[in-house]
Amino acid sequence: MMKVGYVQSNPVFGNVKRNVTMMRRMLDGTDADLIVLPELFNTGYLITDFKELAEMGEKIPDGYTCRQLIEAAKEWRTYIVAGILEEDQGLYYNSAVLIGEGGYIDHYRKIHLFADEKVFFAPGDKPFQVYDIGKARIGMMICFDWIFPESVRTLSLLGADIICHPANLVMPYCPKVMPSRCFDNRVFAITANRCGKDVKKDKSLSFIGQSQIMSPEGKIIKRAGERDETLDMVLINPQDARNKNIENLNDLFQDRRPEFYKPLLMSQEELAQIKPATAISQKDLDSFTKFSL
Repeated sequence: MMKVGYVQSNPVFGNVKRNVTMMRRMLDGTDADLIVLPELFNTGYLITDFKELAEMGEKIPDGYTCRQLIEAAKEWRTYIVAGILEEDQGLYYNSAVLIGEGGYIDHYRKIHLFADEKVFFAPGDKPFQVYDIGKARIGMMICFDWIFPESVRTLSLLGADIICHPANLVMPYCPKVMPSRCFDNRVFAITANRCGKDVKKDKSLSFIGQSQIMSPEGKIIKRAGERDETLDMVLINPQDARNKNIENLNDLFQDRRPEFYKPLLMSQEELAQIKPATAISQKDLDSFTKFSL
């Protein structure tokens, strides 16, 4: 068995030290094996100019936030997945770090950017990866990655038992859809969302909360409310995610037919070259052509 959890927080935009300090207080004394924190938990989300990126972006793993998380993971003897704003060689990434008792392990850069993220962030350039943390194998994705079924499927095919999903959700769909993603792939998932608002003079965003932990059967094991900051933890058995049987004669992954899924790997330009088959028989087509003339 394994104790896993999420933090649902309401960061103050731009106040990195305050946000990291509050997170450490919320987690103080935790005995979880794995904790997932929200997307951009250390900075807030509503970035509106490049100056903010330059002020808040951090190196991984040497920046302030990572160093604090490394200390916390060592103190609590746990693994942490956390969404932070990364700076690397003048580019900025919406990233998630994986940190354990022994320190920094790796990080993932968000592949599917949402809305104005396309203006400020570079698209992720690191492939989906799965990590063995002893009691489970975990993979990371970030927020809008959820809307692409390929994200969870890829991590599941790579062997993930648990999908760690830092998020800053503003639309209502993800909490409803993610249980289906878990059922489709027979995996656990932990969506750590934020709550509250980011407010600027001419713009604001409200976040929906509803962080949740889901089972391989697509059941919601634990779900937070929409407004409150909270730390929730549950016990799970990661081995449940390794049984891909739907019934005796059907294995979810062994029954796949990849030779028929080639369009999934095609670009939009390549797909545009494929003409749909006609639903009209040649006899009917000839008859229609003659009548038309």
